Amino acid sequence: MPDRPEPDRPDVPDVPVAERLYTVDAANATLPFVRRVAEDLVRDYARWRARVRAIEVARRAPSSALPAPTARRLQRETQALAADIQTSLGELALLGVQCKSLEDGLIDFPTVVDGAPAFLCWRPGEADVSWWHRRDAGFGGRQPIAGALVSAAAVGGDA
Repeated sequence: MPDRPEPDRPDVPDVPVAERLYTVDAANATLPFVRRVAEDLVRDYARWRARVRAIEVARRAPSSALPAPTARRLQRETQALAADIQTSLGELALLGVQCKSLEDGLIDFPTVVDGAPAFLCWRPGEADVSWWHRRDAGFGGRQPIAGALVSAAAVGGDA
């Protein structure tokens, strides 16, 4: 049997995200809730991946390597974790916030910076939202907010 690639994410549908634009203050006001959800996502995703790995290893091993009750338990736990992850992503989507990495809990808040579409970004361990990046730049393009003109006005709209 050929090795199947290890999945990067649980099999959950992408949750549509409402386009809400955030100011720095508005993004920071959501952090108590967003922080909890992001931490839950990171924890649940790590648990999900561990169980997926255990199932994949067992599938490649002789049939006696993993007793049927253990296999069923791992499958149930994997499904429950995927459902928890989907719920957490849905909670963020209701805020119009995007989780860009389940592994790291990277969170993007849609905004406008210097008149162009952008994201304010935050990750667990950071005290507040203090970085931004252009929408096509990703995490590697993060820049400090200081000095950037951040607006919640739509691109081309009135500020």
